[in-house]
Amino acid sequence: MYAILDIETTGGKYNEEGITEIAIYQYDGHKVTDQFISLVNPEREIQPFVVNLTGINSNMLKNAPKFYEVAKRIVEITEDCIIVAHNSDFDYRILKTEFRRLGFPFKRKTLCTVELSQQLMPEMESYSLGKLTRALGIPVSDRHRANGDALATVKLFKMLLNKDTNKKIIKDAVKIEQKSKLASNLKDIVEELPSDIGVYYIHDAQGNIIYIGKSNNIRKRIIQHFTNKNSKSKKIQVQVATVTYEKTGSELVALLKESEEIKKNKPILNRALKRNKFTQGLYSFIDDNGYINLRIKSINAKDKAITTFSNRKSGVSFMNKMVETYQLCNKLCGIDRSKTSCFNLGIENCYGACIGREAPEEYNKRANAVIEKNSYDNKDMILIDKGRDIHEKSVILVEDGVFKGIGFFDLNHQITNHEILKSLITPMHNNRDTQHIIQSYMRRNKRLKIIELQNL
Repeated sequence: MYAILDIETTGGKYNEEGITEIAIYQYDGHKVTDQFISLVNPEREIQPFVVNLTGINSNMLKNAPKFYEVAKRIVEITEDCIIVAHNSDFDYRILKTEFRRLGFPFKRKTLCTVELSQQLMPEMESYSLGKLTRALGIPVSDRHRANGDALATVKLFKMLLNKDTNKKIIKDAVKIEQKSKLASNLKDIVEELPSDIGVYYIHDAQGNIIYIGKSNNIRKRIIQHFTNKNSKSKKIQVQVATVTYEKTGSELVALLKESEEIKKNKPILNRALKRNKFTQGLYSFIDDNGYINLRIKSINAKDKAITTFSNRKSGVSFMNKMVETYQLCNKLCGIDRSKTSCFNLGIENCYGACIGREAPEEYNKRANAVIEKNSYDNKDMILIDKGRDIHEKSVILVEDGVFKGIGFFDLNHQITNHEILKSLITPMHNNRDTQHIIQSYMRRNKRLKIIELQNL
């Protein structure tokens, strides 16, 4: 649990500042669970430059509560939370100073979104909250007011959690949880989980991730882990202390995150990532008569497949569909083994490429359309899918045929700017697994929105 906050102060000498406004959002890693926003009477003068910056003046604070009147609420909302702030050293120091004046020790773990941003987004030009949120397309209202800046930090932190593919933030948070706060039994763990699509992380008592999985229903899948009798499930049941998760909204994003994060984190109970889940590929060659031939055959390291399939059955099914949709020749697609004309010619479902009746140039236009449709070689495009809530969409970036990563964007924010689009993306590795995942998903999901980058 996190307490994401921002504090406005009077300014002045070091450790003599007073709080003029505070905003705290309690955040469980997925949604805001509580909030506290208040002006505070600092009982001291506000520096003129601070008045100009924040718009908060002494007249506004005459009837505001003094710090001792809000201290109990601050303690409650930050209890058992990690304090998150943009330049957390400053905000945490101010809070400790105010509590020290009351004779009360205030101690919390902290996370700084400046430091996290520098680690996870090293390419940014500036890490000030204003410039960083602008570069990331995060809308900010009431800049230099506690509530506006705290809300912007919530959105920034949500993005940083998504970019943290090593899961360091989550692992550290689980590790410092008091053991009494960890779920005491499997039933308690399940009750906290959503029935949503996403990636889940099973942790041991030290916070280590021991298993990563993806599911269209996280809660249902964890129940299966906790009730199955196979060897992996039994190990999970013995070692699990808690389960964290990330909702993705999109099955494609979940599949890509699972693939990437298993490779990065190497959880002890994940077998070597189901490598080579795909065994068959679509290949092409030009025969002696100049016709493009298409074939489904076993994947090999020497030749690059146009697209890949989990098994031969799905590959053959795909080829049959392409023959019908693009009016291709069964024989030139390896379905009909006849040495003369194909069967479809006899029933007038083939234009005769198999016997040279149709010109290669005409036939090859349709064969090339299949290749173009099912390959993203040299393509610059984004795939837009469902987001984590109704106000959001997910985006997958492919540049020059290379998968670059995933991100999320608010529907109120149009991703027409290439620089903002790239800043939203969590970089990921391009490999045969990701190519298979993306191409397979594109074949299965006709409603997936595909936009070529030059059309943005």
